[in-house]
Amino acid sequence: MAGVAVLRPLVRAPAKGFARTYATAIPSKAHHRVVIVGGGTAGVTVAAQLQNNPDFANKDIAILDPAHTHHYQPGWTLVGSGLKGLGNMHRPMFSVIPEGVKHYPLRVSTFDPANNAIKTSEGVDVSYDYLIVAPGLETNFAGVSGLEQALQDPTSQVSSIYSEKTVEQVWRNIQAFKKGPAIFTQPAGIIKCAGAPQKVMWMALSQWQRDGVRDNINITFATGAPAMFAVPKYSQVLEDLRKQRNVEGLFQHNLVKVDPKNKVATFKNLAENANGALVEKEFGFLHVVPPQKPWDWIAKSQLADAAGWVDVDKSTTQHTKYKNVFSLGDASSLPNSKTAAAITSQAPVLIENLLSVINGKQPIAAYDGYASCPLLTGHNELMLCEFKYGGVPKETFADILGGQETPSRLFYHLKKDFFPYVYWNHFLTGNWYGPSGFFKPESIKLETPKPEVQKPDAPKPEAPKPAAAKAEAAKPDAPKVDAAKPQTAKPSAAAPNAVKIETAKPDTAKPTAEAKQA
Repeated sequence: MAGVAVLRPLVRAPAKGFARTYATAIPSKAHHRVVIVGGGTAGVTVAAQLQNNPDFANKDIAILDPAHTHHYQPGWTLVGSGLKGLGNMHRPMFSVIPEGVKHYPLRVSTFDPANNAIKTSEGVDVSYDYLIVAPGLETNFAGVSGLEQALQDPTSQVSSIYSEKTVEQVWRNIQAFKKGPAIFTQPAGIIKCAGAPQKVMWMALSQWQRDGVRDNINITFATGAPAMFAVPKYSQVLEDLRKQRNVEGLFQHNLVKVDPKNKVATFKNLAENANGALVEKEFGFLHVVPPQKPWDWIAKSQLADAAGWVDVDKSTTQHTKYKNVFSLGDASSLPNSKTAAAITSQAPVLIENLLSVINGKQPIAAYDGYASCPLLTGHNELMLCEFKYGGVPKETFADILGGQETPSRLFYHLKKDFFPYVYWNHFLTGNWYGPSGFFKPESIKLETPKPEVQKPDAPKPEAPKPAAAKAEAAKPDAPKVDAAKPQTAKPSAAAPNAVKIETAKPDTAKPTAEAKQA
């Protein structure tokens, strides 16, 4: 009945106010017990949950983020589809900083984890006892040749929902387009909200049906991935939907260049036997999802793994080397889907493990990889994809409504109406836990190895005696001189090994792009 918990408490859910704690006077040096890098969804949420936690004494938290505006990025799909206005999707940063938390509008330049210190571009040094790294990732519009120029030209018919500066153009282009080839792209590799590239495609298709022009438009979904979605259960349904709705699938094709003047998009064929061949396609409408990557100042730091993400244990969210450092959200190496929904499950685990470390204990709370993608498939319908590590479905409403691979109007309104309200009023205040609603879930614990009891060796069977030996053995024993008998040590069970709490060791193999997108 987990699904009931999501909706029932809405009317009585707690709501906490915010204090405007924007740091107007910034010292040249500052120290805080907990420093959080990033004032996005992950950073603000974990700050609020930590601040709310009664077990966290001597509260002293600071957030470092140069931004003056906080964005609800999941809402950009709604804006690009004409379902919501952009004005509802952002608020001043000071208004979302939790009460009692200091906000420094500073840009991090380098980390010095050996000395628990951070240097900023503004010349301010910030030290900490514990560090949480959650600055998100970089949407790399410059990673596609010609894309930045195309996005700056409102007549190019090129747009993207992946920026607050370009998202409104998406809806204008959808409304204006009446005939010709329409291409929707998804890059190879890791992106945030891997379902978003096709969400906007399905909504555009639905709008063109409403406008009576669908038959005049040839739609192509060009993706660097080998399938519609990384979770097989949902991917198969989306593939069937693609075929039913007459959408061309161009798989393992990665956009590398846009020529807005000639209306040509160039793709690199990533298939094994294609040898990186370039494929050109004409477009009348082009929606682009830019490639994405870690911030350079993260990738070049001592906190990063080989791929540039903050190197943390995938279960505990603790750094693999620096035990007073944690990370969650898009900047972390957690091999799951990079979505806001994932943060609802990551944050409580991180808080519990951080408090364990503060109290001198080992972290034992485990994140199972939960993430969710509310995938719009048209007006009044949405597929609520929920899953954990390994692409295994973990559905909130399955016991009540059946499998969530079937698009539903209820799920549509969760995405369109319920989630935006919850985000501003409860998510950022630390009172929203995703599938558990307003109730903090009981944490999953790392498995404790069972003690091994060393058993005594079994007695070895005697070798068969030859006939002569048997005959000799049959003779009566000769009298023996009585002597002190040596004591024979009796075998005893070895003492059991001590029970140890072991954290999961970091994977040395890097996750595939598909795993990250899941």
